[in-house]
Parts: sequence; structure tokens; C-alpha cells
Amino acid sequence: MKVLANDGISKSGIELLEKNSFEVEFTKVAQEQLPEYINKNNVTVLLVRSATQVRKDIIDGCNGLKIIGRGGVGMDNIDVDYAKSKGINVINTPAASSKSVAELVFSHLFGCVRFIHNSNRDMPIEGDTHFKDLKKTYARGSELSGKTIGIIGFGRIGQEVAKIAIGIGMKVLFSDKLFEEQEINIQFFDNQKVNFKLTSSKIDFLLKNSDFITLHVPGTEKYLIDKKEINLMKNGSGILNLARGGVVNEEELLKALDSDKLAFAAIDTFENEPKPKIKILMNSKISLSPHIGAATLEAQDRIGVELAEKIIETLK
Repeated sequence: MKVLANDGISKSGIELLEKNSFEVEFTKVAQEQLPEYINKNNVTVLLVRSATQVRKDIIDGCNGLKIIGRGGVGMDNIDVDYAKSKGINVINTPAASSKSVAELVFSHLFGCVRFIHNSNRDMPIEGDTHFKDLKKTYARGSELSGKTIGIIGFGRIGQEVAKIAIGIGMKVLFSDKLFEEQEINIQFFDNQKVNFKLTSSKIDFLLKNSDFITLHVPGTEKYLIDKKEINLMKNGSGILNLARGGVVNEEELLKALDSDKLAFAAIDTFENEPKPKIKILMNSKISLSPHIGAATLEAQDRIGVELAEKIIETLK
């Protein structure tokens, strides 16, 4: 049986599939050419990440597909229900990348409260001529310890964010429609562990009482964070979107940054991806990354293996 990893797969995943008699192809096939390629090459399994869209036209055009796999958590680039109605299994890897995304949240957060994203821009240009001025400009940072982080969406990624936050001495608020309470288990290098029981807050309470807000929700049809929600946030707070583009109204975000309502933002996923707005890219109060939340070697290895195991279990 043949697997097309259109957006790539880790070496460990390939080895596991090949060991179980699957043939893995890595040809990057253009969106409009996928049905023809899949049919011509008798592809049984299509694996994608966020780049490839698997919509109704592709599903209808590929009669031999048995599995559509998404390397990652969200599946908003796949018409999941329609695929299932056609007898196609749809799989993803909800646990594999959670730690990597959570660590990127704090990469941005640590950088923003100490202005690292800006000093890294200014030092190469002015570091040798205006060192003392830059030192004065960036000497007003703050600590994360003792601050409150509000986590909207408390699935696997949100819970991993909470673990790191607790570990560095932050207070954690979370809001999630699916459950009222959640127990967080934090395990340490020497096998010690600590349990924390957290209770969900209403989103308005979270917005009003958090120093920093981070989003970990699926794609939404309308903005989750719009003008109303931004106005509820603390003056001088920060917001991070490493979830999905379109969750935050970027125009209202820019207004809030320009008026100093918000101190900073961090964005890994954009409304206009893969062509983010220039106004977003050029704003000095925004810490930027190009949708790399799950893009660590460790996460990609886990994703590949988890996909391979699910394919083997489903088809063999």
C-alpha cells in the first residue's frame, strides 16, 4: 500500500511504515493536481499538515483513499465529516506536538516581557554606536513569576502551557467550554510529581484578570478576540495567538497596540497566512514566528511515529 506524505513525515515514521510493507512517497503535489496524482499512483493514505487542504473536491476525486492523516492537532484544513461519510478514516496526532507548542508560547512570552524581539532588531544596527541608549530603552522589563496567565482553550496544549506557567511561579486561569475542572500533573526529572486542580473561569473574568492571555482553540467562524474582548483586557497586558489565524481580529489588535491598551502581542498563526499583513509584520510590539508551533525535531518525530502506528492499526 502506498502513502503520500504531501507535507512531509519524520524519518522514524517512514521507517515504521516501510517496516510494515508500506511504500512512502514525498513528492510535493500541488493542490489542484492531487486527485490525478493519487489515482494514477494508487495512493491509499494521504498525509498532510497545515499546507495541504483536503476538501470535498479532493475527497470526491480520490476513490482509492482509505485514510487521510493530519500531522498535528487541528483538522480545519480537512473536511472531516464529509470524508468519514465517504468511508475514509481521518486521523490526527493530538498529543505529539503539545509540549513543543507550549514551549514556543513561553519563548515568545519571555522575549516580549524583556523586549528581546526588539533588541534583536536594534542591536545589529545600533549596538556599536548607541549601546547605552539601547540599554536604557530595554531596561524596563518585567518578570513572569507572580503574574497571571489566562489560557483560553484547555486541551492538551493549554494544559502543557499551564504546567510551564506553574513551574515558573505564575498564577493560572483557564476558560474552556468542555469542562469545569481539570487536574494538572507536573512530573519532574527525578520522577517526583505534583498535582494541581484548576477550575474553569468565565471568559470575561479571565480577560479582565490576566496579565497575559494565550489562545489554544480550533479555528472559529468569527473572531474569538475582537474589540469587545480587547477592551475587557487589562491595560498593558499581552496576548499570544499560537492557535489559528482568524481567532484574533488583527485590525483591532493593531489599534490596541498603537493606543498602548496592549503592551505586546505574539503571533505564530495569521489571518492572511501564508501572506501575513505587512502592518502586522512591521509592528515593533509584535513578536513573530512563521507557524512553527509544532516544528521541533522531537515533535515531528513523535508525529511521524504516531501517524504510522495509527495507519498500521487501521489498515492491518
